[in-house]
Amino acid sequence: MQPTAHRPTDATARRARRILLVHPLFPVTYWGFQYALPMSGRRANLPPLGLATLAALLPDTWELKLVDMNVADLRDEDLRWADLAFVGGMRVQAPSMLDVLERASILGLRTVVGGPAPTSDPDLFAEANVVFRGEAEGRIDALIAAIDAPDEHVVVAQSEQYPDPKTFSVPRFDLFEVEAYGAMSLQYSRGCPFKCEFCDIVQLFGRVPRPKSSDLLLAEFEAIRATGYRGTVFVVDDNFIGNRKAVRRMLPDLVAWQQDRQYPFDLMTEASVNLADDATLLTGMVQAGFTSVFLGLETPSLEALHEAGKTQNTRKPLSESVQEITEAGLEVMGGFIVGFDSDGAEVFEAQRAFIEDSPIPMAMIGPLMALPETDLWARLSREGRLRLQGTGNDGDQFGRPNFVPAMDEETLLTGYGRLVAQLYTADAYYDRCERVLDLAPPSPGLRAPDPRDLVHFARTAWTIGVRSPRRRRFWRLLAVALRRQPKAFSWAVVRAMIGEHLIRYTEEQVVPRIRDAVAEVRRERREEAVARYA
Repeated sequence: MQPTAHRPTDATARRARRILLVHPLFPVTYWGFQYALPMSGRRANLPPLGLATLAALLPDTWELKLVDMNVADLRDEDLRWADLAFVGGMRVQAPSMLDVLERASILGLRTVVGGPAPTSDPDLFAEANVVFRGEAEGRIDALIAAIDAPDEHVVVAQSEQYPDPKTFSVPRFDLFEVEAYGAMSLQYSRGCPFKCEFCDIVQLFGRVPRPKSSDLLLAEFEAIRATGYRGTVFVVDDNFIGNRKAVRRMLPDLVAWQQDRQYPFDLMTEASVNLADDATLLTGMVQAGFTSVFLGLETPSLEALHEAGKTQNTRKPLSESVQEITEAGLEVMGGFIVGFDSDGAEVFEAQRAFIEDSPIPMAMIGPLMALPETDLWARLSREGRLRLQGTGNDGDQFGRPNFVPAMDEETLLTGYGRLVAQLYTADAYYDRCERVLDLAPPSPGLRAPDPRDLVHFARTAWTIGVRSPRRRRFWRLLAVALRRQPKAFSWAVVRAMIGEHLIRYTEEQVVPRIRDAVAEVRRERREEAVARYA
């Protein structure tokens, strides 16, 4: 049975309105997979789950239309149709969000912004009529009151009480054009028990993880299945195992659901590295169809981990944890950071050696950035080290850090640029893919190839296997997969597609942007030297 939506019922809420839900553009990023999407026949990687979650809470009398600008153009006719435009997104989408607000303003359309970016930095969205901070469950009355207020600009403060999962509703997955996306997404829990200095999850969702009931989670999976979608579902929790007792109780229900339906979905999620210490969880996740997990590994430097408050990563060698999780049947995706205060120039070689020796094809590494309202932001502010002008701080930063780093800045940027270039050569990337095939047993979530995969394979074989300079490694990976794990053939094709994106994006955009940042640092130093001696 689908849980009942918690919607307001007063006369104001019942008044019919036409609501345009707008998901802004994502720039090309590592996680956008834009270079890979044409091979898969998809137009975007993930759908706007936040807007679908909000849509389920709005009054039944409101007519809803969703436009994902990553899938289709936002037309002036869409804006003219609406009584209100709701725009939600992350920091990296802020330029597109501001553009939508300007277009709506020109047409006289009132606007509401929400999501992670407005929650953490409401001042950035002064052009919106309503800035809604925090989670929406149980607060729709406050949203409607702000919409109806006579003020031109209203900020709805983040609630001091985090919503109870019992008030959550099944998102409106029916609003998505599901065939446009590389994966679907849903959320099991919000919050994380850890308090890493650089992370803003605690500020957004709190330190007490709030999981949904098994009934609600399975209702969401069923709602996705009802759309006709089959394939990858990203469980977008910031730490899926934040409440391990709840996950252990839920997993048998999810295993049974997947088995009864012949595993319509392969699952991926994010978790903390202590997943390696819980064999019950690992086994249950693999049986439930999880095939990969993103871990915030950050750095092999114990000093930097302690500095950042990430002590959960210090309990045993990270390499052991990664190997144990891989051998259990989950591919590890890793997040890494350089530029901690304790980092010296030797950190780049340490990171390279760690990643190259690990079965982590998708190793996402970036310089430390200070996010608004984090403990890191507060500390750097006290130390007078925040540097907010001219750094972008746009959520996908390959330029200069937004604070004065302890390491010489030119050394930091030069070392970082060299590191990402090394990690995303074809040989380095494909070697890491083959390492996964060496270690990981087949997962129930790995689907055998079906006729739909033939089109994707044909596009990929032509794009990479014939036209790309990486064609030798492409065919070798497929041969290794067939020899060691025939069921992983489709996995290998997808990893080749993803690798083409990661390698090209690094070569064509990331490294040049870092090179420009280094040039800017050098130019500033020359100008300062001239000024001193003028």
